[in-house]
Amino acid sequence: MAAVFARLPVFPWDKLEPYKATAAAHPDGIVDLSVGTPVDPVPQLIRSALVAAADSPGYPTVWGTPALRDAITGWLRGRLGASAAGHRNVLPVVGSKELVAWLPTQLGLGPGDKVAYPRLAYPTYEVGARLCGAEAVVYDDPTELDPAGLKLLWLNSPSNPTGAVIPKDELVRIVAWAREHSVLVFSDECYLELGWDAEPVSVLHDDVCGGSYEGLVAVHSLSKRSNLAGYRAAFIAGDAGVLAELLEIRKHGGMMTPAPVQAATVAALGDDAHVAEQRARYAARRAALRAALEAHGFRVEHSEASLYLWVTRDEPCWDTVAHLADLGILVAPGDFYGEAGARHVRVAFTATDERVDAAVKRLA
Repeated sequence: MAAVFARLPVFPWDKLEPYKATAAAHPDGIVDLSVGTPVDPVPQLIRSALVAAADSPGYPTVWGTPALRDAITGWLRGRLGASAAGHRNVLPVVGSKELVAWLPTQLGLGPGDKVAYPRLAYPTYEVGARLCGAEAVVYDDPTELDPAGLKLLWLNSPSNPTGAVIPKDELVRIVAWAREHSVLVFSDECYLELGWDAEPVSVLHDDVCGGSYEGLVAVHSLSKRSNLAGYRAAFIAGDAGVLAELLEIRKHGGMMTPAPVQAATVAALGDDAHVAEQRARYAARRAALRAALEAHGFRVEHSEASLYLWVTRDEPCWDTVAHLADLGILVAPGDFYGEAGARHVRVAFTATDERVDAAVKRLA
């Protein structure tokens, strides 16, 4: 156990605890904008579907029910423009973080293999590489990587933490390069339905992949779009050969999405109204926080999508964290996501309307 633990970096969020204590001491309480966790209610139709499936005494299947696979493939075709998607192109997973962390291990990667991810990125991409003993490699442009030994290429659009979106023509270029060099692409698209100043596009869109999912897998989650972080409802979609082998591995590992959660996912993917309602909430919070941060002297960069504002005052990120903590506002330091973020902070707009209003007043 110690050998595995030794491969992992220090858990970054522990470093934020002193600043959290400072923010919590504010007379009006903390405004926690550090973690992008949903705070709004789970839509009633999803809760109803969960309750209706609560009497599920038997084991669920790893591949999911036919109804779940129908719901996922229907959503892929209708929302992502993946017209060729069928049941063999989908696989439910127990939350996307579990998938990201253990994917390199399940792919059989290890010492001598490389896993690449953006220079500013969700820390779990690196964790996944370290868990299996592979080499973690960062990039600015993936097509400038040395493809020798590169077995897994992570894309992330919209980006966590920056909210940047990879344009469609760039995705076409990256996919062509990866296929030329036989590099497997996993595209983390968990914020795809939260585009604000740009329209995110999936690698599975017909115009990007040419109707073929060879060498391509997209990762999607219902945590953000449907407030289902507590349900651990997610899925991957794409290359049927890759997914078939992952399915067999996950069967042996017992990685099953609970039956009630599968039923809830069917309901969530079949309804667009609650997604539009949640988008409207986030859009209002985003606009209020952006205006307040800019008036306070911050510069907002990228942030055209996702649930975050990527901001800077051109100072070390921990100085910014301390300044905002004194106002009772907790944010995430940019260096959590790589050294390139050392002068930025990530501000989530997932707090309640009341807490966002409090932050706006304090920034004024």
